[in-house]
Amino acid sequence: MNAPWIAAQLRTLVRQPGHALLLQGPSGLGQYELALGLARAWLCEQPTEEGACGQCTSCHAIDVRTHADLCMLLPETAALALGWPLSEKAQQEIDDKKRKPSREIRVEAMRDAVEFSQRTSARGLGQVVVVYPAERMNAITANALLKTLEEPAGALRFVLATEAAHQLLPTIRSRCLSHTMAWPAEDDALAWLHGEGVPALEAPVLLRAAGGRPQDALRAHQAGQDAGRWARLPRAVARGDVTALEGLSPPEAVQALQKLCHDLLSVAAGAPPRFFAPADLPTASVPISTLGDWWRELAATLRTAEHPFNPGLMLEALVSRARTALHSGG
Repeated sequence: MNAPWIAAQLRTLVRQPGHALLLQGPSGLGQYELALGLARAWLCEQPTEEGACGQCTSCHAIDVRTHADLCMLLPETAALALGWPLSEKAQQEIDDKKRKPSREIRVEAMRDAVEFSQRTSARGLGQVVVVYPAERMNAITANALLKTLEEPAGALRFVLATEAAHQLLPTIRSRCLSHTMAWPAEDDALAWLHGEGVPALEAPVLLRAAGGRPQDALRAHQAGQDAGRWARLPRAVARGDVTALEGLSPPEAVQALQKLCHDLLSVAAGAPPRFFAPADLPTASVPISTLGDWWRELAATLRTAEHPFNPGLMLEALVSRARTALHSGG
């Protein structure tokens, strides 16, 4: 069941005219869920004011990932995570370990989508192409999509979802009706997290850790992130305790430290922290210039964090550098 802030946007957008819609905004606000909800409503045999009926054969076909008039244009990593089938060729290559699933939307997948757009609707209710995350298109795939967007065939509709709209071709953005994702109120987000099984005491901490993005908070809970451990992370890092980052991949560790650095910069500038409670932050004052240097180092490290030479040594180095920065104020 959709979160209330997604359901409210769905009720508005499902009636919007036009053949292409661009959903944009930070991750964790439900771009994928809203995009799929729109596709379900547009293809539904008995749509309601709330969207798809959820009972017809079209809705069932989407549930079991077999709808002939729906094309999901996703990176292979996202498709596998979300349960969407790959082409037989792509699946065979991955099964045979000839290559790893792609993190980009591949040219071959775009060609399949172009071919899909030229078919006749199988159910007579039009066709829908969902592109998510749209920023994962490279120049070749983006230009192939642009040609189809310019001259859509029949009752073909597109919904693109992205957390980095600035990375899309201006010509693609100009051909879409743009919608900025709505941020939920904190009370609504916490109520939804409780309904999804996140304990009441953990939900506020995980929501804060996710920067107010409820779906990112839910994913963190499902991945086993410990709320108490997150709250203790700033002071543990200040002590040089490497176990504060234990269990995190190198990119996740860098991002956690970026959140800590962000909050310390905010406090130094007189603003409230975003990712940690004020009481969780180290009390020592750190010069803004030192925090700025640390932030730039973390940003540079993140670019190569996917493939570190030695993950264990990398985490030790990250904590050591953090401790140095946090004690630079004396």
